[in-house]
Amino acid sequence: MTNWIYEVAYALILIFPAYVANAIPVVFGGGQPIDFGRKMSDGRPVFGSHKTIRGFAAGVIAGTLVGAAEYWLMPQVAPTDFVLPYRFSLLLGFMISLGALTGDLVHSFAKRRLNISEGDPLPVVDQLDFVIGAVAFASLVSAPPLLTFGIILIITLPIHLLTNVFAYLTGAKKTPW
Repeated sequence: MTNWIYEVAYALILIFPAYVANAIPVVFGGGQPIDFGRKMSDGRPVFGSHKTIRGFAAGVIAGTLVGAAEYWLMPQVAPTDFVLPYRFSLLLGFMISLGALTGDLVHSFAKRRLNISEGDPLPVVDQLDFVIGAVAFASLVSAPPLLTFGIILIITLPIHLLTNVFAYLTGAKKTPW
């Protein structure tokens, strides 16, 4: 039973830089869009006005700082009888953060191609795009076990939905998804 607690805790710790990287653009975004307002041949934006250079940079920086804190703290708090299934490092925190925001960009690109407007929902994909990007980029440094990835997917759906509702209720977001 105790091992499951550790598995869930470490899955949350591993993906936490991605959670931070994904949330920070809501607070610190705005400014110049990453696609500079360009449109594809279909007449729709490449990513859209909500994907900004400042938000992307702030997200990567904040997520990397969280990863750095985890790197320095984890050896001190890890129980001696539990072997971490992956190695924390500064590079891992950076890659998780970069992957999270890249996954979100790929998702935005796909939504524009499917003629889904900015802010309109695409259930489940909206909640997992950044996680898939984060784990894909993390795998280039230290691949998490399949169990860890599964736990991350399961816990992210309700966490993402609840944080978005909270952001909506506090006025940080215009939609609750």
